[in-house]
Amino acid sequence: MSITQTIKTNTLLKKIVHWCLVPKYQARPRAWVRWIVNPFYHSKGKGAVICWRTRVDVLPFQPFSIGSRSTIEDFCTINNGVGGVHIGNNARVGMGTVIIGPVTIGNNVMLAQNIVLSGLNHNYTNPRTPISMQGETVAAIVVEDDCWIGANAVITAGITIGKHSVVAGGAVVTKNIPPYSVAMGNPARVVKMYNFNTETWDKVS
Repeated sequence: MSITQTIKTNTLLKKIVHWCLVPKYQARPRAWVRWIVNPFYHSKGKGAVICWRTRVDVLPFQPFSIGSRSTIEDFCTINNGVGGVHIGNNARVGMGTVIIGPVTIGNNVMLAQNIVLSGLNHNYTNPRTPISMQGETVAAIVVEDDCWIGANAVITAGITIGKHSVVAGGAVVTKNIPPYSVAMGNPARVVKMYNFNTETWDKVS
């Protein structure tokens, strides 16, 4: 049995290791993890920039990668505590955006400001128990290549945004968006799709 498997199957050992990586009741890893451990575990492409005022809450037991010439702007939060975060090449993550894994962002994706992409949800089944004590569910978010997500949009867990699509500012996406579409509203709905036969953007009724 590997060291990782031993830690995962031993409750006490798992708690000790977790405490060594992250302070109790916190999400941000300890400084020694950020400075010494993470650079050896995570991938950063050539020319990638993570602005210094970004909160990068990434841990070695989940993957994190950012592709070549991609940028994460100031005041963003990146968290891979419950699932990996992968950002492709030539992508831009705008100021104040929150990404909680599992999230995969493709190449040439533009994320505007203050967007939330969270693959994590808190369970709410027992009204007599605090929500914080009911556990979580996790479902991956995928933003395919060449997409543009407008400011203040929310992408909920389990959603796929198809390639070359646009999500308007302020939209709350609760269902998958097909490729070559424009979606807007709360909840978001597709209002246009590209017609390759006529080479026009057709309205969706």
